[in-house]
Amino acid sequence: MGRTEKIKKISTPLSDEAIMGMSAGDRVLISGTVYTARDAAHKRMSEIMAEGGDMPFDFQGQIVYYAGPSPARPGAAIGSIGPTTSGRMDLYSPALIRRGLKAMIGKGVRSGLVKLAIAECGGVYMVAIGGAAALISRSVRSARIIAFPDLGTEAIRRLDVEDFPAIVAIDPHGNDIYDMYDTYG
Repeated sequence: MGRTEKIKKISTPLSDEAIMGMSAGDRVLISGTVYTARDAAHKRMSEIMAEGGDMPFDFQGQIVYYAGPSPARPGAAIGSIGPTTSGRMDLYSPALIRRGLKAMIGKGVRSGLVKLAIAECGGVYMVAIGGAAALISRSVRSARIIAFPDLGTEAIRRLDVEDFPAIVAIDPHGNDIYDMYDTYG
């Protein structure tokens, strides 16, 4: 028999208590605000930090989803919005985590430096199911661009979500599902 799985419902902004209660492998449903940002947006935020400028949003307790949505159909809040490969943000993620970012959602493994920042700062990394972009979009109630509109699909968006499905891949204790299940061994 496998373990009995219970889906955890969490809300943003994430509290330290909610984060510390997550374990690698947990399934979660997220409600509240989630921000999208991909490679180009991360590069710009890194440049803003280096210059001492104001960030596009307050990172405290927030989640960034590595995604660039397709255009919305009439009457929909957003088009398909699947995860992109998280490793492309690894260069920038530790600095954002240290500024208060509590969670990231994407797909794939993360670098040792990202895992270290997650453990040191009490965060989590979650994965969304690649190939389920249309299904995931049903969780998005509203979406609006808040920064870098010139980046098109890679602009930073504020999403209001309800029951957005994800799986905890790296928990605040340093456990990593990619290590636990020896995916590559």
